[in-house]
This record gives sequence, structure tokens and C-alpha cells, in this order.
Amino acid sequence: MALSRIYSVGLATTVASATLFLDPAYADGPFHFPFIYSSSSNAAAPAAAPKEESKSSGSGFDPESLERGAKALREINSSRHAKRVFEIMRQQEESRQAQLAAEKAEYQAMQARKDIERQQAMYEEQRQVIHQQAQAKAQMARYEDELARKRMQQEHEAQKKQDGELVKMQEESSIRKEQMKRATEEQIQAQQRQTDKAQAEIDRETLRVKAMAEAEGRAHEAKLAEEINKRMLLERASAEREKWLAAINTTFEHIGGGLRALLTDQNKLVIAVGGATALAAGIYTTREGARVIWGYVDRMLGQPSLIRESSRGKYPWSGLISRGMGSISRAGSSTGGKDLLKNGNGFGDVILHPSLQKRIEQLAKATANTKSHEAPFRNMLFYGPPGTGKTMAAREMARKSGLEYAMMTGGDVAPLGSEAVTKIHQLFDWATKSKKGLLLFIDEADAFLCERNSTYMSEAQRSALNALLFQTGDQSRDIVLVLATNRPGDLDAAATDRIDEVIEFPLPGEEERFKLVKLYLEKYIAQSGEKKTGWELFFRGQQQKIELKDISEEVIREAARKTEGFSGREIAKMMAGVQAAVYGSKDCVLDANLFREVVDYKVAEHHQRRELAAEVHR
Repeated sequence: MALSRIYSVGLATTVASATLFLDPAYADGPFHFPFIYSSSSNAAAPAAAPKEESKSSGSGFDPESLERGAKALREINSSRHAKRVFEIMRQQEESRQAQLAAEKAEYQAMQARKDIERQQAMYEEQRQVIHQQAQAKAQMARYEDELARKRMQQEHEAQKKQDGELVKMQEESSIRKEQMKRATEEQIQAQQRQTDKAQAEIDRETLRVKAMAEAEGRAHEAKLAEEINKRMLLERASAEREKWLAAINTTFEHIGGGLRALLTDQNKLVIAVGGATALAAGIYTTREGARVIWGYVDRMLGQPSLIRESSRGKYPWSGLISRGMGSISRAGSSTGGKDLLKNGNGFGDVILHPSLQKRIEQLAKATANTKSHEAPFRNMLFYGPPGTGKTMAAREMARKSGLEYAMMTGGDVAPLGSEAVTKIHQLFDWATKSKKGLLLFIDEADAFLCERNSTYMSEAQRSALNALLFQTGDQSRDIVLVLATNRPGDLDAAATDRIDEVIEFPLPGEEERFKLVKLYLEKYIAQSGEKKTGWELFFRGQQQKIELKDISEEVIREAARKTEGFSGREIAKMMAGVQAAVYGSKDCVLDANLFREVVDYKVAEHHQRRELAAEVHR
């Protein structure tokens, strides 16, 4: 124990002595120990040679160091500054540890700076790469933008040039129309002023004479009839009063007697009450039973509610009556039919372009041959502006091909709601029962066959569209489906996929308008006063004969030129307006001036409607 303590003390003394030898100022303080320093320096001089010898020899243990350490330890212990020496040694150790910690912290900071610099270098490289990519993208975008701007500029210049030409043409057309309109209005106004002046003079004279005659007649009639009417009224009132009093008294006497008899006789009361009850029950049962039976018969044999018009009767037995009436009417109008065939218009009131009429006749003939060979029918799509003859052409096609005809409109499907699917299936079931084959014409087909992804289409309409697509999925040998629309682009893709033939019905040209004006002039004016015979005369009566005056081919051709842009329906309504103007005249005569006046008025009305429609669309 003592030996180990001496060893540790010696070791500490050796370390302390080595430290003291290196630096005589301890812990950077002002204290100096000359006695230790001198002895240590003296001892260090003779110890240098043995140390070199020990290094040169490199073997054995040197006891002199231990002795010097022990001697230094004894000197320290015997010194009065021993505690101060140890305190200085501790402070020096702490200073050294703090210096090492500072160096370590400095090394770590240097490592952190190096890491930061390395990260900064990497970030700078990435930033440069991103900057280069952004510059490349910006350059590409500028190049694309420059190309798009040049393309838009070219398109804008072309559109501007086209718009300028269109505006110039419209201005020239407007000037021409305005000049024609002004000249026509001046002529009409001059004629109207003359007519109004003459008519006003005639009306004044007529009213004066009529008023004088009526005043004299009324005064004379009043004097003669006043007393007679007064006496007759008094006698009639007295007789009516007595008659009603007697009837009331008699009625109440009979009712009172009957009630007394019923109340006094219990058997009669029971029989009366039972009979009334049985009668009411019988009437109710009969009515409800008849309603149920008729509803069943209507569902099984009747015409579907979606059908607006059909060549088939509503019920199987109704065809007998319609065929009989048709034969009578055909017999009465056989002369008119011969005249029609003589004029070469085999399509009745339908006036079409020759190429379109030829196409319709070919399809009618092909449909007839398809039926005779029991091959599948081909479905068709008719599109074009309203009033161009799509419905009439479909009716004539059915007649020429030998098929029955049925028409429905797409606008009737949406109000049915959830029942639309059932009604469509009933319609196709009814159509397949036709022995001749049926041409089903759906007018305004875009009303319920529009695109299924449209937002305003209800679920019921989608179901109805799916029901029709299901019924028309395969080629049919019983039904020819003909769709008519003014907006073919709104139809669903699946609906247009069912179509085999697409036919456009454009507005009539000048030659077609000439034929239409001539046709309706013959129908509404020339034939309006013909004598009727048989049933037609009995039901409708005889119309007033209209006299045509100065209505030549040139006048009709002029009307055809003025009515550019008119549809066939508009021309028919214009001629109906001519008929109304003739009936409104005094002598029921149609001359060239009245005809031109009505035509000009209808043309101005047509342009006004087009302008209003254009404003609504804007």
C-alpha cells in the first residue's frame, strides 16, 4: 500500500518536474520558484548525458529518473509552496483540456464549413442546370408563341379580308333591296292613297244614306210596335206565371203523394230503397267494367297514343269506313287527279328539286322491291330547314312503295316521363303487326334522340332513347324508320348509326318556287269556287268563285324571284294570305296589283322574322 502510494507520488512528481523544466512560469501566473528551478536545472544538466546514453543503448531500466523524481517530490513536500504547485498543475491540465476542446470545436466548425461549401457547390451546379433548362424552355415557348402569333395574324388577315368582301356584298345587296323596297312602297302608297280616297267618299255617302234610312225605319217601326209589344208582353207574362204555378203545385202534390205512400207502406219503402241501390250498383259496375274492357281492347287493338297520323285505322274495323270514304272522295276528285298526272307532278303537293325527287322515287321503288323480296328495310334520315317537304315526301314514299304510314313527333316523348319506355315498346309492337309493312316517320327526332351526355337530358329521356335503340338494333323486315330533323348534329351517335340513307332537303330554288306558287294558286284560288257535289256539298257548302285577272306566267315568275329563301310551307301560307285578301275585297277578284301587294308584304314579313331570329341568336 505504501509502495503504491510512493509510486503514484513519484509519478506525479516526475510529470510536474517535466512540466516545470519546460516552462518556469506556471499557469501563466506571476509565481516563480527559484529554488525549484535552480535545482531542477542543475539536475537536468548532468541528466542529459545519461539520457542520451540510455537512448543510444536502448536497453535496461534507468533508476536515476526515479531517483530524481523522488528527490523532486521530497523537495516539493518539504517546500512551503507545495499546495500552490499542485494547484498550478491542475490549472495547467484544465487549460490544456480547454485548448484541446477548442481545437476540437474548431476542427468540427471547419468540417461543417467544408460540408456547407460542398452543398453550396452542389446547389450552384443544380441551379445552373435548372437555369439552363428554364432558358431552353423559355426559348422554345417564345419560338412556339412566335409561330402561333404569326399563324393567328395570317388567319386574322384572311378572315378580315373575307369579312370585308362579305360586308361589301351585304352592303350592295342592302342598297339594291332598299331601292327596290322604296320604289315598291312609293307605288303601293300612291295606289293606296287613291284607293283610300275613293273608298272614303263611297263610305261617307253610304253611311249617310244608311243612317237616314235606318233612322226613319226605326222611328216608324217603334211607333207601330210599341203598343203591340207592350200588350203581348203583359199577356205572355201572365200566362207564363199561371202555367208555372200550376206545374209547381202539381209536382209537389205528386211528390207528396208518393212519399206518403212509401212511408206508410214498409214493403214499398224496402223495394224502392233496394231498387235504387241495385240500379246505382248496376250502373257503376257496368260503367267500370266497360271502361276496363275498352282499355284492354284499346291496348291490344288500338293505335298507340304516340301516333299523331297514320294511314292505318285506329282499330282494325275502322279501316272499312275510311276506305269507303276514300273511294267516294277519289271518285269525286278523279278529274283533279287526271289533271295532276297530266301536269307531270307525281308527288302531289310536294315540289322538290329534280335530283332530289328522283332520289326519293328510287328509294320508294327500292323499298317496294325490298318488301316483295322479304329483305331487311333500310332506315333513312331527312334533314333540312323547316317546311321543305320532309313529312310530305315520307308520306308519298310510303304510298308509292305500298307501305302503311305512321307519324309521331319527338316532342311527345319527354312529357310521358317514366311511361315513355312502355309507350315506345307498344309503338313498335303495334308497328310489327302491319301486314304490308310500316313506314314510321319520327318528326323533330332531335327532341329525344339528342346526345346522351347532354346536361339537360333527363333520365326518362335517356331511357326512352335506349328503348328505341334496342328496338332498332337489328335490320327489320317490318318497319322502315325515317327520322326528320332540322339539327342533324344534335342526334346521338348510336341513333345515327342506325341510319342507312341520309337525304338533305334544301330550300327550294327559283324553278321550284315557281312551281309551288303555281300549284297553290291553282289549289287556293282557281279551284276554290268550283261546284261541289254529293257529301262534300252537304257538309261544307258552296264557296264563292274567285275571278283571276291579269295573273300571267310573268307575274308568277316575278313572285318566285321575290320569294328567295322561302320554304314550301311559307309559300303555301303566302298563297293562303292571297286567298284571304281576295275574300276581303269587295268584288272577289284577284288581279296582278293585289297579288303583288300581298307578295311584297309577305316578303317583308319574312325578312323581319329573319332579323328578329338573328337578334335572338346574338
